[in-house]
Amino acid sequence: MCEDPTAQGQDSGEGNRAVSRREFTVLGAAIALAGCTADVRAAGTSSNLRERMVEITTADGIADAFFVYPAQGAHPGIVMWPDIAGLREAKKVMARRLAAAGYAVLCVNQYYRGGPAPILQSFSEFRTPEGQTKIKPLREALTTEAVTRDAGAYVTFLDGEAAVDKTRGIGSNGYCMGGPFTVRTAAAAPRRVGAAASFHGAGLVTDEPDSPHRLLARTKAAYLFAIARNDDAKDPSVKEQLRKAADAAGVPAEIEVYPADHGWCVPDSPAYDPIEADKAWERMLTLFDRL
Repeated sequence: MCEDPTAQGQDSGEGNRAVSRREFTVLGAAIALAGCTADVRAAGTSSNLRERMVEITTADGIADAFFVYPAQGAHPGIVMWPDIAGLREAKKVMARRLAAAGYAVLCVNQYYRGGPAPILQSFSEFRTPEGQTKIKPLREALTTEAVTRDAGAYVTFLDGEAAVDKTRGIGSNGYCMGGPFTVRTAAAAPRRVGAAASFHGAGLVTDEPDSPHRLLARTKAAYLFAIARNDDAKDPSVKEQLRKAADAAGVPAEIEVYPADHGWCVPDSPAYDPIEADKAWERMLTLFDRL
């Protein structure tokens, strides 16, 4: 479902630390950015947000998630799907930044069937043998049917919250393994989900009959597919098949290969590229303006 291209060509010792010094640096910068009042797109600083861990009843159990939203008013809801390392502090930082831009963000623990978040503390922990062993069965539980059921439950939760503006559409964003889950979210609730953004998403185009690219016609969403250059180098046809599928479905889709490697949008990833991450972030905000 999701490989780890960021592990290739990196310092092999980095994966043996819980959180590297570099990760602390970039994570700190992201935290500062989340509350930066200079961002004219922001609804307020982090002190103007409300946040809490929530529990959501799904067909398979009780899912935990991080819910963050502006303190005042009602705003479009967002279902945020983490990358392979799951819901952790880096993802909470990203969720807060998006909430500060005027959204009610539900960052989910996609691994709730195995226990509450955080399953891993950082991306570097996933890159250890122990981390990959821990994640393997949890990934295998995320079948197409399971993700679709979960997505429907998350949309229902958002629609039950006072902080969510039910007169506007719901969005979804996802990273790495979470990229295709945004499409499945749009397909699970086509009347509610109006925009979906995939960042270095894995498994968007497969040979399966329920491949995400084949689901576009079942949705009413606009899309952003931000593709990593090393993913594109492995299979250049993915962007072409996404374009054909979007055009055939009649759905708007921005498809771009970024000059950055898989994982570039996530602050605790060894491939993190703040300049290209900000570019992708702004494209996402433009997409979510449609909601």
